Amino acid sequence: MNRIAPMGRLLAVAAAASLALTACGGGGDTAGETAASTAPSAATSTAASSAPAAKGDGTLTLGTVLPQTGSLAFLGPPEFAGVDQAVKEINEAGGVLGKPVAKVHTDSGDTTTNIASQSVDKLLGQKADAIIGAASSSVSESIIDKITGAGVVQFSPANTSDKFTTIEDNGLYFRTAPPDKLQGRVLGDLIAADGNDTVGILAMQDSYGSGLADQITKTAEAAGASVVERVDYDPKAAEFSADVAKIKAKNPKAVVLIGFEEGAKVVAELVKQGLTADKVKWYMVDGNMSNTNYLKMPKGTLTGVKGTIPGAEAPEEFRDKLRKLDPKLDDFTYAAESYDAANLIALAAEAAKDDSGASIAGKLAEVSGGGEKCKSFKECVDLLKAGKDIDYDGISGPVEFDANGDPSVATIGVYQYGDDNKYAGKALEYRTGKIEG
Repeated sequence: MNRIAPMGRLLAVAAAASLALTACGGGGDTAGETAASTAPSAATSTAASSAPAAKGDGTLTLGTVLPQTGSLAFLGPPEFAGVDQAVKEINEAGGVLGKPVAKVHTDSGDTTTNIASQSVDKLLGQKADAIIGAASSSVSESIIDKITGAGVVQFSPANTSDKFTTIEDNGLYFRTAPPDKLQGRVLGDLIAADGNDTVGILAMQDSYGSGLADQITKTAEAAGASVVERVDYDPKAAEFSADVAKIKAKNPKAVVLIGFEEGAKVVAELVKQGLTADKVKWYMVDGNMSNTNYLKMPKGTLTGVKGTIPGAEAPEEFRDKLRKLDPKLDDFTYAAESYDAANLIALAAEAAKDDSGASIAGKLAEVSGGGEKCKSFKECVDLLKAGKDIDYDGISGPVEFDANGDPSVATIGVYQYGDDNKYAGKALEYRTGKIEG
């Protein structure tokens, strides 16, 4: 892997890595993670593409199970906005199969509640053909059997757990977010490239935290750094003084924070114990990178802190469209992935001339690669109606599903916080080359 270029004088965003993958084997309550098995999640699996399936009812019903509450609630607004914008444009272009797309939003909560399961029951009762969500890999793991067992497509814009690559899903699970092994490689490489030869890791205790911590450790140590302490903490703990004390005792040059909303408490404890960002380099991940979670802290608390978020930076034109839907929107994490998920589902239904889950799943790989390139639902659907094969390239990237329903090309953004405890700016993109997995 190439080293990430020096930050130079950029105050905000540092860089992004566009990662061309091969189909790798084998996501934790997170902005992306969880589940296990050995059966392929194939976009081209027999369950989705060859077995006879019941026809849909002619109306594409799109459900969402995304966080309105819980530890990832900050990710909900951009994800809902992304879906809303896509459905708006789809219906303005004539809808799917000649009818407007029906849309039903529900809450995913987190793993401390049964909200997601109840939401899925509601969506199945309303005959959803595809469900976008969840954001958390652990939540997705808890509902995937119910969704795919009902013959419905589950499409996550944010699950990053490596386990979803090989999960048992009847060929009905897809995602626009890349697996954690890629984010872990980019962050581990960045940590070493920044000159940190000793590293401490504070990771939430679940498959998301463990998976990322494992990959960061592997990559950083391969590049010459040493992980001198790793603490897997309970994200539901009231306080984290003992966890931080274990890291402090090893005096690392860098500290990696892998978690969700509780990350604000971890940051406060780091400051309390003297491991401030001006003395020790902090690194974060998509689950705790936030422009809202740290605003009550003293200005400068996060100055210089770097972190990774899977996906390309949302263009300003796209952000402006979402702000018209939600004027309060200040974070755009996974908005593009949600927008692309809705568009791809709609295009797959058009290509299949059917809105059933199995038919949609059987066409998702086809509409995401190998044909004439197009960048909007209207442009793509016009090509389909003209009898052309299409290759949808979205806001989040080219997507192009592999045989496991994972994106075969991915972008990982590397961002840096300013004095206002927010990250912002324009990402620099470069290609690291093919990654074997």
